[in-house]
Order: sequence, then C-alpha cells, then structure tokens
Amino acid sequence: MSPLRMCVFLIMLTCLAGCGGPRATLGLPVASNAAEPAAIVPIYVATTRMRSDNLSLPYSAGRSPTLNFAKFDIGIPKTHVPGHVEKTGRVPDPARHFTAVTYQQIKDRERFIAALNAALAQRAPENQEIFIFVHGYNNNFADSIFRNAQITYDYNIKSVSLHYAWPSGGAIPLYVFDRDSALVARRGLAETLEIAARTKARRIVLVGHSMGAYVVTEALRDLAITGRRWVLDRLGGVVLAAPDIDVDVFQTQVEDMGQIPRPFTIIVSRRDRALGISRRLAGGHPRVGSGSDIAMLQAKEIAVIDASDLDGGRHNVFASSQTMIDVVNNNELMRSVLADDQIPASQTMLADGTSVIEGAASLVIFLPARIIGGVASAVVAR
Repeated sequence: MSPLRMCVFLIMLTCLAGCGGPRATLGLPVASNAAEPAAIVPIYVATTRMRSDNLSLPYSAGRSPTLNFAKFDIGIPKTHVPGHVEKTGRVPDPARHFTAVTYQQIKDRERFIAALNAALAQRAPENQEIFIFVHGYNNNFADSIFRNAQITYDYNIKSVSLHYAWPSGGAIPLYVFDRDSALVARRGLAETLEIAARTKARRIVLVGHSMGAYVVTEALRDLAITGRRWVLDRLGGVVLAAPDIDVDVFQTQVEDMGQIPRPFTIIVSRRDRALGISRRLAGGHPRVGSGSDIAMLQAKEIAVIDASDLDGGRHNVFASSQTMIDVVNNNELMRSVLADDQIPASQTMLADGTSVIEGAASLVIFLPARIIGGVASAVVAR
C-alpha cells in the first residue's frame, strides 16, 4: 500500500472510530483524598480480554481463551452531561471524570452466578433483570465499561448491569484485528448468556453496539446451532444499535437462529458516516445499521428505529442523544416497542404502510410485519 493510500485509509478509520477523545483509564487505585462522585453504578463484567497487572487497565487487548469475571463500581462525576462519557487519558478526577471506585475479581462462573443472584435479590421484583451491553470497535476496557455505566445511569436502568468486554485493540488502525476478535469473542458471549440464563433473573436484555452487534448475532447463532435453544428462550429482548454487519451475513445468521428472540429491535441511521466508511472498506456491501433494507428486517419480525434525523444520526446516537434518552425514559410508546413488543392501537399512527409510528418528531419506528397486521386490523375495527 502506497504512503498516500495508507494516509487515506487511516483518515477513514479515524472517522470510523467507536469512541473519540482521549483513551480512558480507570483511575485505580483511587487516592484517599479523591473527591466523591455524584453517583456509583455497579457493573458486573464477563470478559475474554487477558488480565493485566496494570490497575489503570486491568484487562488488555490480548485474547483470553477463557472468561474472566469481575465487579466494578463506576463513579459518575458531578459535572456529568447526559449522553457523554467524561474521561481523560491521565489520572481521572472523580469530580470531573468517570472513575472506577472499586474492582473485585470473581474467581469462576459459579461464584459469578451467585454474585448476580445476590444483586438481583436486592432489587424490587419488577427490576430483577440483567442488562447486558456489548461494546463496539476501537474501545479499550475503560472506554467500554464507562460507556456501559453511562447508559445505565442516563437511561435510569434499574436492572443488574453486566458488561461483556471483548478484546478490541483499542486503536484506530486495528479495524481488521477487531473484526477477527469479534469472531473469537462470540463463544465467550454465548457462555456469558448461558451464565445469565442460569441466574434467577426474570428477564435478560441484550444490547450490542456497532461491531459489538456482530458479536451478539454470532453468539446467538452459536447458541442456536449448538442446541442451546433454552438460552435464547430466556432472552427478553435484543437491541442492535448501529450494527456493523453485512446485510447478507445478517440474513444467514438469522436463518441459522431459527426463531429469533423477541422483541428484537435494530437502531439504524442513513446518516451514520462510520457505517458508510465501513461499507466502502467492505467493497460496497451495505451494513445493516445503515437502514438500507428495512423491509427485509420487518419481514424477519424485527422492529426498526430510524434515527437518521435524530441529532445528526451519528454512530453513537443511541447512547449520546439527549432526545433519545428523554424519549425512552418518558414516552410509554417507546417503552412498549423496546420492552414489551406490544403497541396499543390508540397510540399508533399508520402512515404509508411501512412507516408506522412517530415516537418523536425526528424518530420513526418501523414495526415487524406481524404487528403491522394486528395494528391495521385494530384501526379498521374502530
């Protein structure tokens, strides 16, 4: 590759980066005179990253053949702005930056299940759920766990938060390395889902962002083809945000899954520049998260949230948009799509037969085919 082509390639990857700004560090150990954070978010971790002796990043980009388990308490700074992850490449200040307050390794899966069950027991019955987040490309461990804590805090998630950290290289030029790591990581996520399914959780919700969505679909496929259908049946919802997955690959994954978990929701944006660059790197093959074939997704019983006109439709809009946070937190219609998969006919607006609901002025929801039929019947009956 010529120097000019290499420069162009690196510029494209910079635009594709899953997180911007300084590379985060956890801030462990915390100084005794450190400021108090505004809030603490407990995050349980299952990871196929290799353990490290560096407390600032206790899990590296190395690929571990077995899962490692831990619990972190993540401090939310007093200056936090919803949708943002305030971080620094130096020693974080708990008053201004996300910081790891505590870190506890958990020895094995049985102790991990016991820890999850203990956390579930501390919650009200309606909140005895596990929320699993899978990060995207170009994240080190601190980047990804801070994003998980930000989503948990800003979306007011009362569930037990479980972070699946796969071995992203955490560097812009390592896109191919990350793509390979995503494939290696699918078995670890499948095992993590099996662990969550063995707990006393009433519901398990799985969210994957960008390349992390590829880890999610590969793990779901792995569970289906290895006869662990019961794990899929324990899932109470799957959300793929800006999935960096080839459309043809996704269709074969869904076919291998058989019956997909429900509800199954995908957040897309036609203005996602990162996925546009990913498409170019892939020789022009469209990505699922670009919303190029919404009708196909509907036919496969998948709900689609089109965020193209929401705060610029950027790659991280699901986590960084104040509008999205407000709508999901306060709008019962959005909650019904993301949580219950049931749309009250009285709250439904039929448009052109495909664009069914406007949850906000700049947000459009495309419902699965089976719900469109039910809603249309209800409207005709009235």
